[in-house]
Amino acid sequence: MNPHKAWWIDTNFETVKKNLEVRNFECFIVEKKEDVVPLLEKLISKGSVVSCGGSMTLFECGVIDFLRNGNYNFLDRYKEGITPEELGEIYRKSFWADYYLMSTNAITLDGKLINIDGNGNRLAALLFGPKNVIVIAGKNKLVLNEEQGLLRVRNIASPMNSKRLSRNTPCTQDGKCHDCLSFECICSHIVVTRRSPAKGRIKVVLVKEDLGF
Repeated sequence: MNPHKAWWIDTNFETVKKNLEVRNFECFIVEKKEDVVPLLEKLISKGSVVSCGGSMTLFECGVIDFLRNGNYNFLDRYKEGITPEELGEIYRKSFWADYYLMSTNAITLDGKLINIDGNGNRLAALLFGPKNVIVIAGKNKLVLNEEQGLLRVRNIASPMNSKRLSRNTPCTQDGKCHDCLSFECICSHIVVTRRSPAKGRIKVVLVKEDLGF
């Protein structure tokens, strides 16, 4: 990596880490996506009930395969042939999980998480329920402030996720948010998490690579 880019990443990651910790989050920094699973092995006790939110980042880091390895009671929302009823049951059971894994749509330099959600199950679990929440995010999720974070989730994350899910929404036509009320819209809830009420409940893993949307 270009040394100037590496300097920028290191400097800003340390800033975010410091500010997350001031806000009661616990923060870890890793160099690459392959470092995520070894860290999770240390953070998650074997035999724990584990669930996750919808996230391409988790797939890219090998987290889903890791959770399926038999050492955990994994509430697998991605299992083959799952019915809508079974998926809804997993959403509800996730509130009793020991660990809930997810990514975030944006992180501000001053340590806030910004997310947009369709059903709301992912954000509901982030806010309350699971004993521990582990948020994994690549460097592409870093933004200067809330305003840039909202622009990012509306005009980058949401259009790409809508396209991935084959939704018939205006943003899948031109890649821009139209603040729509489409039947297939995935942007029902926007949440800014400015602190973790319980110290260390929310753990953020920052990865020095681009991950997810």
